[in-house]
Amino acid sequence: MTPLSSFQRIRQLTALTTLAVAATAFATPADTAFEKLAGECIEDLLQARPETATQLGDHRFDDRLTDYSPAALAARETSLRKQLAALEQIDAAALTGPNRTDAEILRLELESMLFTLTEEQPHLWNPLSYNDSLATSIYLLTAREFAPAEQRLKSAAKRLEAMPRVIAQIKATLKNPPRVHTETAIQQTAGAIELVRLGLDPLFEQAPAMRAELAPAQEQAIAALNDYKAWLETEVLPNANGDFRLGAERFQKKLRFALGSDMAPDEVVRRAERELETTTDALYATALPLFKKDHATASAAELADRPRVIRAVLDRLAEKHANDETVVARAKEITDAATAFVREKNLVTVPDAPLKVIVLPEFQRGVAIAYCDSPGALEPNGETYFSVSPTPADWTDARRRSFFREYNDYMLHDLAVHEAMPGHYLQLAHSNAFRAPTLVRAVFASGTFIEGWAVYAERVMADAGFGGPEVKMQQLKMRLRAIINAILDNKVHTAGMTEKEALALMMQRGFQEEGEAVGKWRRASQSSTQLSTYFVGAVEHDDLRAAAERKEGAAFDLKRYHDRVLSLGSPGVKYVRRELGW
Repeated sequence: MTPLSSFQRIRQLTALTTLAVAATAFATPADTAFEKLAGECIEDLLQARPETATQLGDHRFDDRLTDYSPAALAARETSLRKQLAALEQIDAAALTGPNRTDAEILRLELESMLFTLTEEQPHLWNPLSYNDSLATSIYLLTAREFAPAEQRLKSAAKRLEAMPRVIAQIKATLKNPPRVHTETAIQQTAGAIELVRLGLDPLFEQAPAMRAELAPAQEQAIAALNDYKAWLETEVLPNANGDFRLGAERFQKKLRFALGSDMAPDEVVRRAERELETTTDALYATALPLFKKDHATASAAELADRPRVIRAVLDRLAEKHANDETVVARAKEITDAATAFVREKNLVTVPDAPLKVIVLPEFQRGVAIAYCDSPGALEPNGETYFSVSPTPADWTDARRRSFFREYNDYMLHDLAVHEAMPGHYLQLAHSNAFRAPTLVRAVFASGTFIEGWAVYAERVMADAGFGGPEVKMQQLKMRLRAIINAILDNKVHTAGMTEKEALALMMQRGFQEEGEAVGKWRRASQSSTQLSTYFVGAVEHDDLRAAAERKEGAAFDLKRYHDRVLSLGSPGVKYVRRELGW
């Protein structure tokens, strides 16, 4: 059977979901108008951002890269303003079924994209904002076998040929970026060069005749990337004095878009600071019995020294850890164990979608330690990748030891829960099965719901006994990290928090190793608002479950609850609460 094109797949999904909704509700004129507009908005986005289309699994634009010219950016702004105006003309009260929620999601996303383009303007000052075009665009064509190797290589050739144009646009646009962004861009550009040089080899093994055909495009792209890296190093970096802080006004606006939550931006830090205390209490209560095992003769004063007790237990747990050669294999073993545990405890329905634990690609290193790369909602190849990053080659032995003390064996248990089972992998597999009249939820998933679920899943597994009190220690430590992430996110960008203050908060209050704290400082400096999604999403999931337990009482069933929450895609938690009546 001939595989469906991406366009046919979109048409098929839309037809199926429209029929499904029609079975329960008659479409109103407002529904018809909204569904048409939503389709136009998504089509416009996918054409403007072809790398996003590829990531979602729409492969019509795999041979293109984003146009960053002033004319293209101006046209995009015009489109967004027209789309928002058209959405305002639709009677929201007359929408039915999922359209009621999806219209709100679409409005928020259009406003967010317009804010990014016209107010935050990362294309003017953040070289990392171009990474999708310079590296990810090629990686996405190799990561999944969604089409024959020859077809993907032909698309790669076109993207490679377009790289010099993109780099010329970057050079014409980028002005005085922050130093930390520039340093990371240099590192990631080096990874992009290696990706272009070697990353297509697996496809060439399947289609060897294509190697010679792509050689000119590869050489041209590598030359352009080398030139770009040299430009960053010699011309940009020496004068990279831009302020990485977003500032209070822009941060507050961006946070509203990023969270999609009823929690007011100024409430985030207040609640985080309260939970910093209560979570530390829980960490001490978990640590104390473990400390007593190792220190049978400890005095009452020693047992009452909360930071010392917590640190002593964490230090002992840190002694058991993997290394660069074994960390990926160990992560796979733990993921398999977590999957078996979820099934045994009957916590949530486990999907059949495949999961692979892999080494984090070089070009993606330098910001996060690990991540879950799930297939887009339109992707016919459903493999998910749990990517784990060994330490960079230029790290000292001391920093490498610090890293693996932080990501010790017990922390790897918690990390596998967060990224894979029953965290991101499981939740996103459920999400990709959701169907509605439009693709709004498929394209505009809520990061707060997604990250919040993963942090909440850590709690569920630890409470169920996965890994014993040792893993519970790491889960609570990770909860502290999520709390501190939100505090850092806000205070770095709005209150001038210094690196010294941030490191003290992370290492003293969060019990983090020095290497982890330094890495997080760089991440907080290079991103804004994303670090808040973990904490806000987690407390929203906690609150949602508490509301369901109160409403259902003795009839509450945890697996049924989880399956229902995950059945609606990945909208903001407030929409799940509304749609499920909690």
